[in-house]
Amino acid sequence: MVRLNLRPLLALLLLAAQPALALDPFEHGWQLDPEASAITFLSVKKDTIAETSQFATISGQITEGGIAQLVVALDSVDTKIDLRNVRMRFLFFETFTHPEARVTAVLDPTQLLDLPQRHRKVIEVPVTLSLHGVEMDLAAKVAVTLLDNDRVNISTLNPVILQLADFNLMEGREKLQEAANVTITPLGIVNLNLTFDRRAAGTPVLPTAAASGATAALEATGDFSRAACIGRFDILSRSRSVNFAPGTSRLDQRSTQFLDSLFDIVSRCPNMVIEVGGHTDDKGSEAANTRLSQRRAASVVSYLATKGIATERLKPVGYGEASPLVANSNAQNRAKNRRIAFKVLN
Repeated sequence: MVRLNLRPLLALLLLAAQPALALDPFEHGWQLDPEASAITFLSVKKDTIAETSQFATISGQITEGGIAQLVVALDSVDTKIDLRNVRMRFLFFETFTHPEARVTAVLDPTQLLDLPQRHRKVIEVPVTLSLHGVEMDLAAKVAVTLLDNDRVNISTLNPVILQLADFNLMEGREKLQEAANVTITPLGIVNLNLTFDRRAAGTPVLPTAAASGATAALEATGDFSRAACIGRFDILSRSRSVNFAPGTSRLDQRSTQFLDSLFDIVSRCPNMVIEVGGHTDDKGSEAANTRLSQRRAASVVSYLATKGIATERLKPVGYGEASPLVANSNAQNRAKNRRIAFKVLN
């Protein structure tokens, strides 16, 4: 009796049943599917209250060379509460100066050649994060899951913990704490869940850039309500982002970036008269400080007028040193008292 060895035949059948991933796992490159992807971060306030937020606008790709690139529009931060989103944008991320975060990772193709057979692999990936003007190298352990031959998911296996001090975000944390009257733990816990589709041969490569002028999460288009305007101007007054050359009313470059964002908000609060209040610390004479604060408020009004805001809607007022936020007892407090504040009058 002749016995047939069926094992080689069975092995061939099993291999044929596997997805036919290209020998090059990055052939043609991959494009992020933003609708099937999410970047979330967890923050902790009052030591025990954890809150999860995410970003509404992200884009990304994996190049044919295995370089993963991800861009996050920070204006699209979504905390599920409108004014909290505004605080995060203006007080914490300072999106008028730092509009996006960028992530670059290097994927080793040799680690993924057996993905069609294993379907899921856990690998450690070197990552470079650019956030708030700081670039830092990190390492992330991720799970790579082959959904089908042309679709793959990459997700963090463990959260990525970011220390706010490493990205110059401690001042933003302080502003958030003052605005919300809470304590905030100085770290962020980030998770990524990203789905990519393989590009078809010859498909043009889309730029890895977040949408220009990304719509902020949960923020309706068109005009704001009076309550929304009042809330926004209160937040903008806490930003301390309008600065001048020492002893002058000349706006610095960073200030104009902030005022360009302010212009959009003023435009969406039509028929409302806005007070632009200038405030100083107690250095110098009271009369000189009043004059300086008036000139600085007028500089802000003049800049907004050049952008198209009617001057009758803007009322510059110089308060000098008369209304400090805190005692002028040290340099840090004096910096807080030197500010431009905004208030809806009618």
